[in-house]
Amino acid sequence: MTVPPEAALSDLERDALTELVNIGVSRAAASLRQMVGGEVLLSVPSVEIIEERIASTLIEEREGSDLVAVRQDFTGAFKGRALLIFPQSSGAELLRAVVGDEIPPEEAAEMEREALAETGNIILNNCLATMANMLRRSFNMSLPQVLRGDGRMLLEGTQEGGEGLVLFLYINFAVRDRSLRGYIAMVMDLPSLGALRRLVADFIERVMDDDAEAAPR
Repeated sequence: MTVPPEAALSDLERDALTELVNIGVSRAAASLRQMVGGEVLLSVPSVEIIEERIASTLIEEREGSDLVAVRQDFTGAFKGRALLIFPQSSGAELLRAVVGDEIPPEEAAEMEREALAETGNIILNNCLATMANMLRRSFNMSLPQVLRGDGRMLLEGTQEGGEGLVLFLYINFAVRDRSLRGYIAMVMDLPSLGALRRLVADFIERVMDDDAEAAPR
């Protein structure tokens, strides 16, 4: 399945979505700084809409098949599943960044799960909340779940009635000078992506109208 025209982003829509998400992750970084007690840098260089299959292949080609993800379902003006995905090694690195290097082995697995769930909850909630606010809509989100597996298991077959499309974001993520790699994937069906595009178009129009009113006459 290729991305149909009604879901494909224009350059202006892609730029607007990238800016919205970067505002969200900037707010998430501020919250994470309080959690880890150190500097957190987060940015999203680009946003694309691609097929689930392509997204899972991209992640596995870059990171291998040993992945960990935090998933939260969302409903509202559009609906789907949001995932924060890390290579397994980054999950362990995140735990050390949050609680330090001295971790009792018998507690490491549970502590890593809690650190991942909290980190995912902060990042995904800030991204969706910022999008909701800027697009003048609201969303409800489920509690975070920590999943482990390969890209296919995490991403594919999550939509009823066939393969979904993914709003796919690469994250530059640094915590206390530890460089971590991650991805945000928002898996949505075609009607939801169409609704998102319409809301982004309305947002762009409002921004352009505001800029025109603010311009010197």
